[in-house]
Amino acid sequence: MSGARVLLLSNGHGEDLSGALIGEALQRIGHRVEALPLVGHGRAYTQAGIAVLGRTREYSTGGLGYTSLVGRLTEVVQGQILYLLRRLGLLLRIARRYELILVVGDVIPVLGAWLTGRTFATYLVAYSSHYEGRLRLPWPCAPCLRSRRSRRVYSRDQLTASDLSEQLQRAVRFAGNPFVDSSLGPNPSLAGAPLQRLGLLPGSRLPEALQNLALMLRVLERLPQRLRQPARLGLHAALVGKLTPQEVAPVASGLGWLLHFDGEQRCRLQRGPLQLQLEWGRFAAVVQQCDLLLSMTGTAAEQCVGLGKPVLRQRGAAGRKRAAGGHAAGATATGSGLARHPATARPRTHRPGRRCGQDGGRSGSAAPATPPWLKPFPPPPPPAASASA
Repeated sequence: MSGARVLLLSNGHGEDLSGALIGEALQRIGHRVEALPLVGHGRAYTQAGIAVLGRTREYSTGGLGYTSLVGRLTEVVQGQILYLLRRLGLLLRIARRYELILVVGDVIPVLGAWLTGRTFATYLVAYSSHYEGRLRLPWPCAPCLRSRRSRRVYSRDQLTASDLSEQLQRAVRFAGNPFVDSSLGPNPSLAGAPLQRLGLLPGSRLPEALQNLALMLRVLERLPQRLRQPARLGLHAALVGKLTPQEVAPVASGLGWLLHFDGEQRCRLQRGPLQLQLEWGRFAAVVQQCDLLLSMTGTAAEQCVGLGKPVLRQRGAAGRKRAAGGHAAGATATGSGLARHPATARPRTHRPGRRCGQDGGRSGSAAPATPPWLKPFPPPPPPAASASA
């Protein structure tokens, strides 16, 4: 299929990032690639030099049906449903230009690709059997993937590939994770030279990412005194471009944090001795150079664990209970436990050196002994000290 025309069809920020990485690889081997993001502007494609089709628009929820009932009502009020229908209409009009439609996402683009009547391949980046043990695909995803039009199905991990191969009665392949590949290259050093670094991953979808960041700021306020100095523990938050300083400042100010600009492209939040560096477009650098990651998003946590980084999972603002990459993709903890004191949380930890998924996704296994990367952090405070905090 050398020199084929390929259309990338995706529906979200993370899906766009995966699609852009796949598109770059396809371009390097001579294929002509264009993109049709169903949600948002598809900036990841533009940055990768891939043409984005049609007039795009950004919405506050960041993805269809992703948030609560209020989020879904917001989508209707903002016109996102009508926008999606227009994007799908554009897909139906242009589908015959392409030899292959490559879906990167979940049920909505899968259904859209099936409706075109063209052959398509699918990378199910949004689904993993690590979440539930056995994946339950929403209707009509499974019938579309079983159809003759569906040429190939790829998953983001081997457990999901095995699970779906059995469910769909067809081969589902795991060929690697583009997200992890993108985190392997060299990156400029983060500011400062602390003894250790803690990275914050609040997510990519608004307004949830902003709410998550606010929860994380409250966690940082509970750090013990000896970890508050920047020379001891560097704090870095990996933010998406939509989470601008103008969005962050009022929320942080309400929690007692002040925004400081250290240059045209660098700024930080400060509350007493605590200094949180805000990092835009430096996700890979944060993941590579931090010793511990606090995550409120799933896919980003998978990248961290893929690099052998320990992860603490804090429940997101929307109350989702997705584990970070499933039960084996990192350390997990409830939001309430971390809110009391970061050292009092009882996380399941991923032991460096074990392969992701080795525990088979069991949720009831006992936590392993304290790994070396946690030992520099102080032990849990006595109940009286915790209550006074």
